[in-house]
Amino acid sequence: MKPDKTAIVLIEYQNDFVSEGGAQHEAVRDVMRATSMLANSVALLDGARQAGLTILHVPISFAEGYPELSPRPYGILAGVIAAKAFRRGSWGAQIADAMAPTDGEIVVEGKRGLDCFASTNIDFILRQHGITHLAIGGFLTNCCVESTMRSAYERGYHVATLIDCCATIGEEEQRVAITKDFPMFSLPMTGRDFLAQFG
Repeated sequence: MKPDKTAIVLIEYQNDFVSEGGAQHEAVRDVMRATSMLANSVALLDGARQAGLTILHVPISFAEGYPELSPRPYGILAGVIAAKAFRRGSWGAQIADAMAPTDGEIVVEGKRGLDCFASTNIDFILRQHGITHLAIGGFLTNCCVESTMRSAYERGYHVATLIDCCATIGEEEQRVAITKDFPMFSLPMTGRDFLAQFG
């Protein structure tokens, strides 16, 4: 892989997931600990910076009262509303300090649902940068990471999913996603193995 053709996509490394006191941190904490997800993600980000990869941070946020969502939400988005998570301008919606963007890194705006491609201009950004290869990490393994992986695969990107740089609400959900679903639409690998391809 060529560094100038490769990007990492970091999904929802926000305080509401990552940090103690975050609205949904308790739900993902056990899987984060079991896989050392945050430490692995920090190492991934550091390595990607050193390798000169394009780095995209993709947070999610909603206006107060969640007007962007259905008045009768269900599924995962109903849980976001119930937890009062990812409210625009709040501490919880901020990207956690350990994963904060630096100058020159791209923060993709407009994510209001699960798939990063659905409500943002990420595809335009990637193509403007000549990106052909993606590596994806973040939250939730079997939700936003998986949805984005599938869309990237459908669009012809060469997709890697970083199995030790993502987390979800339970170990069984994590296991099924990375062992059954990820291999259908990506090349699952650790962050370290991904970075090793760049020397």
